[in-house]
Amino acid sequence: MARYTDAVCRQCRREGQKLFLKGDRCYSDKCGVVRRAYPPGQHGQGRKKNTEYGLQLREKQKARRYYGVLEGQFAKYFEMAARAKGVTGENLLGILESRFDNVVYRLGFAMSRPEARQLVNHGHFTVNGRKVDIPSYLIKAGDEVALRSRSRSLEKLKSSLENNASRVPPKWLSLNRDTMSATVVGQPDRDDIDLPVEEHLIVELYSK
Repeated sequence: MARYTDAVCRQCRREGQKLFLKGDRCYSDKCGVVRRAYPPGQHGQGRKKNTEYGLQLREKQKARRYYGVLEGQFAKYFEMAARAKGVTGENLLGILESRFDNVVYRLGFAMSRPEARQLVNHGHFTVNGRKVDIPSYLIKAGDEVALRSRSRSLEKLKSSLENNASRVPPKWLSLNRDTMSATVVGQPDRDDIDLPVEEHLIVELYSK
């Protein structure tokens, strides 16, 4: 499957804000947005006029890059959200939040979503007692996510848990640090999603 392999700081600079794709680096002075607060490319510092379509496109690209989702997969998620009951934009963000790699990140096992995706790919977690190594797997209410016993000695995981000790998981996730497991107690609400995404612009874009 295709995956973006260029410098991820370029994505943050293109959106004009931090997407927190590099873990600790995003919180330091080395952050690309801090060092060069303008879009990448030779015309990055030029003045550009934002059109209605441009604003909608940027919002969609921002959401894709936050969650590390490719274009085709994002379109499928939008179709799922449109078919479901409720507000389409909120349904879309709820689906993205339910991705396995995002859940691992939200629980504090990783410093960034790309790092969480790698941990899932390497088979360090189980869902309901079975190993799941698919980052796009959608977690449901009642599922139990746990770190595999053989993975608990990994220094990267220990470091992430220590650094994220003060981070409180969203209310739809119940984390037990002693057993390094968590229970999904509900579905993510819009109030639980702290990302600065205006989902109504994404809906308007796909409704054209």
